[in-house]
Amino acid sequence: MTTLQDAAFGATGGGPGGPGGSGGPGGPGAGRRRGGDGTGTDRSSWIGGAAGIVGLLALWWVLAITVLDNGGVVPTPWEVVRALWDDHRLMWTSAKSTVEIAAKGWLIGNGLAIGLAVVFFGVPVVERVLLQIGVASYCLPIIAIGPILTTVFDGSTPQIALAGISVFFTTMVGTLLGLRAADPASLDVVRAGGGGAWKQMRYIRLRAALPSTFAALQIAAPAAVLGAIIGEYLGADRGLGVAMVHSQQALEVPRTWALAVVASAVAGVGYALTALVARLLTPWAPRGNPGGGQ
Repeated sequence: MTTLQDAAFGATGGGPGGPGGSGGPGGPGAGRRRGGDGTGTDRSSWIGGAAGIVGLLALWWVLAITVLDNGGVVPTPWEVVRALWDDHRLMWTSAKSTVEIAAKGWLIGNGLAIGLAVVFFGVPVVERVLLQIGVASYCLPIIAIGPILTTVFDGSTPQIALAGISVFFTTMVGTLLGLRAADPASLDVVRAGGGGAWKQMRYIRLRAALPSTFAALQIAAPAAVLGAIIGEYLGADRGLGVAMVHSQQALEVPRTWALAVVASAVAGVGYALTALVARLLTPWAPRGNPGGGQ
């Protein structure tokens, strides 16, 4: 490691005397000191989440057999579970198609957002244009541009495009905020060692941007699933959106609810996987920070 890297690493908390070093407040000793409290907090959050899910299911069941029992439009949780089992092949094939489309849109949209944010960071004119494009993509109603994309493109391209549009703005803003959150003292160290904007980006800003970027990526995972399903609603031959439309038209209420549960589970799994990766790659991030994996 060069002298410049050593200086930058120490200033950002990686050195023995820095905040992230073994002797600093953010080092391994501090992590061990915080570990005792973190275990109890994790256990409490898991118990609270499980209790909330059980309470929600119980409320759903009671309402389904009492207040909302008129016409059978709200099935009981057991009926939904039975539909999941009876139509498990349909659920699997539909979810697989939607996940493939959402994953492609997630990768393309987030890749463009992060790449453009990093390349044009520090160029005020271009950065303002990018933000305006991001705001426009965020404000455009997907339900309105979907038919246009379906008319212009063939195959699954419209669904992938809608999934990518759904994630672009959030990730770009998160990345830009993270790049701006770099520690000024660390930037001064790199600058004092003769480093320019590129070395500041490489050694300081990219690392500083990881927590907020991962926070945006977590939000982008369910957004990509939503964009893919809306695209399937507007025109596709398979996927969760198509299966929902067919179930609604056939008045298969439990199956429709089961498909909605599968779609929610897919979005939740995407969020959780991104959170896990964030936790592994940004262990220095605050535990309560979404970019830290929680």
